[in-house]
Amino acid sequence: MLASADNMRLFNPVKGWVQFADQVDGDGKTLSFGANRDIDLALSVAMNASNLMVLTGAGASFCAKNPAQGAPTAPGMSDLWTAVEAAATKETFQEVIDLIPKAKATDTNIEKLLTQCKIYVELFNNESSKKIQTFIETAEKAISKRVSFVSNDTDIKAHGAIIRKIARRGVRKPRAKFFTTNYDLCFEYAARAQRFTIIDGFSHAMPQIYDRGHFSHDIVRRENAKEGPDYIENVFHLYKLHGSIDWKRRGADIVRAEGSEPPLLIFPRDSKYQEAFEPPYLDMMGAFQSSLREPDTALIVSGFGFNDDHLSKPVMAALEANMSLKLIVCDVAFLRDDVLEKGDHTIAVESPVREHASGYFERFKHLARIGDQRITLLSGRFEDLALAIPDLVAQTERERHLDRMQVARGFGDGVQS
Repeated sequence: MLASADNMRLFNPVKGWVQFADQVDGDGKTLSFGANRDIDLALSVAMNASNLMVLTGAGASFCAKNPAQGAPTAPGMSDLWTAVEAAATKETFQEVIDLIPKAKATDTNIEKLLTQCKIYVELFNNESSKKIQTFIETAEKAISKRVSFVSNDTDIKAHGAIIRKIARRGVRKPRAKFFTTNYDLCFEYAARAQRFTIIDGFSHAMPQIYDRGHFSHDIVRRENAKEGPDYIENVFHLYKLHGSIDWKRRGADIVRAEGSEPPLLIFPRDSKYQEAFEPPYLDMMGAFQSSLREPDTALIVSGFGFNDDHLSKPVMAALEANMSLKLIVCDVAFLRDDVLEKGDHTIAVESPVREHASGYFERFKHLARIGDQRITLLSGRFEDLALAIPDLVAQTERERHLDRMQVARGFGDGVQS
């Protein structure tokens, strides 16, 4: 299905899930108003908040596509399971599953399997635990390789649209903060393509070295005729909550670099709750929790399944403590495919969330139903949301000039003197 704002639905506590577009008859007469105006208003209010946050997870990367046939795409849990099985060999994979009592019930969920493997290694010190430790190392290498799928050719239009609309807001407001649990480089490549500047804790000198103090830096334009700082446009903060495939540890430093060293990642397993509170992830978590408590804060969540308690619980705690917090959650988990396929303009309030969806989605629905107007719930994908977000800031002359120069360079090779 092509990305479109029309794919989205808004949860109305009285009516139900209302389709984005108006319902019209064959003569073009409006039979029922859609949710487009309410969605636009909710997103506009969020965009104008003093403190704007975005939280994304694996669902935000599924729209990134490589043009070559057979090229890797963003993996889901079952894809990671397949990658690990291929790297470890089916025989070794099955042997590990046979050693762990409850492994057969993991149902291609690599996170559950690695969690049980880690527990086994901690409990036992025998030949089997050594074999499982080797399997864990093989699995982590396979996962690192599988999540590295983004290149200059990858279609990341949705990420570019989100960045362009959110990170380009007025420079007098604090910089927008993007938080993601993804290891991939979708946001980095999208920012690079549009010449946006990322503040992510790494220095802008080579080699790029991580220091939490860099998050307090900003970028200004200095001209002799002006007094005081002139903050440049198109800058945002990026927090990789579970690490990144281009983070490497070299000695005492964390650097962004290519190389054969294993990347610094919090791998999928239950212990990621504890690992998230170790440097450098502690800095990212600290920024996430403190930002949620700022006055006049808006948090837009898309593609994040609320399966990570170390992130989900702070959101719930902020809803309890921060009366000025506005929460917008956009996810496909709210409505099952068979319900959507009926094509009803409005879907009943009681429609259950998808099977295996986190319990937080029902909690958000309950809060909205009992009158919490701070919460806006949208059924849709990350790429649909990217098109629905209003573009509040007009393109600057500097951006138009960049577009013209990129077009000119594209014709450069064919120009003859």
